[in-house]
Amino acid sequence: MCRLLEEFLIARTTRKPSPHTLAAYRRDLTAVATLAAELAAPPLPLDALRIGDLSPRLMRAAFARFAAPRSAASVHRAWSTWNGFFSFLVAEQVVAGNPMPAVDRPRAPLPQPKPLRGDDTPEQLLAAVSRSEGRQRDPWPERDVAVLALALCAGLRLSELLALRVGSLAGRPGERRVEVAGKGGRPRVVPVEPDLDGVLAAYLDSRARRFGARSVRPDSPLLVDRAGEPLRRGGLQYLVESCYRRAGVTDRVPRGARLHALRHTFATRLAEDGAGAAEIMRLLGHASLASSQTYIEVTAGQQRDAVRSMRTNRALTGLVRP
Repeated sequence: MCRLLEEFLIARTTRKPSPHTLAAYRRDLTAVATLAAELAAPPLPLDALRIGDLSPRLMRAAFARFAAPRSAASVHRAWSTWNGFFSFLVAEQVVAGNPMPAVDRPRAPLPQPKPLRGDDTPEQLLAAVSRSEGRQRDPWPERDVAVLALALCAGLRLSELLALRVGSLAGRPGERRVEVAGKGGRPRVVPVEPDLDGVLAAYLDSRARRFGARSVRPDSPLLVDRAGEPLRRGGLQYLVESCYRRAGVTDRVPRGARLHALRHTFATRLAEDGAGAAEIMRLLGHASLASSQTYIEVTAGQQRDAVRSMRTNRALTGLVRP
């Protein structure tokens, strides 16, 4: 059983999931398998559990025990992981069938948006971070504003920000775009309006002054720390949290949202400022707005019009410049 779990996880890596997603797969598989081993007759240690022991009845019992202390979303995620695991085993001809259809699962709740609270919070945040503070050891407002602006005005996820390269910014002035390696291996292109383009140009200019022209080669990571090293997950989260503190808006950030609150603010303001469902879905890189809704293609012009109409872009006017 343990060997098959590892083979499944190895197979999943070809889909390029984030380390966080792979860790979630492992937790869900191990937790339910451990419960199944305990509920087997007779009880077994996990390393003695065999795939043939996992009957529909045992899987129902294990999931019932697993679900008791957990939310519906967690149970639904674990069910999907195990369904994928058994589908993999069927394809590999290890088992004849998938027992998961016999295991009930809760309806997955649609995630609720968690934008920043307060009508002027994004503008206040950008303005505050654009100013150098004497108490900062090594202020770099150009970089900090660029990070916030990419999340607030392009709706990028944390993993997408970390994956950006300098060459991800493409196109002529006035037609700029950022090429994003999206979730689930789905690439997308997000329009970059002139004000955001100016903020990014200011950041890259300041970076060249700090670390030399070689630091802004097209294949270089777009976001770096104060030592010129690529930003990592923890460093990016800390940067965003420090920006909230400096702007005095920590109490307006929904609990658990962190950087994702900026992406949700982008989506919420798009909707408030007149963008339709198709534009929002495309710009956020979602496969669908709901499991029953088909993916709707929109033109690049419609996407650019949606971004241009969003008022957060206008808050960038007059901020850091080269």
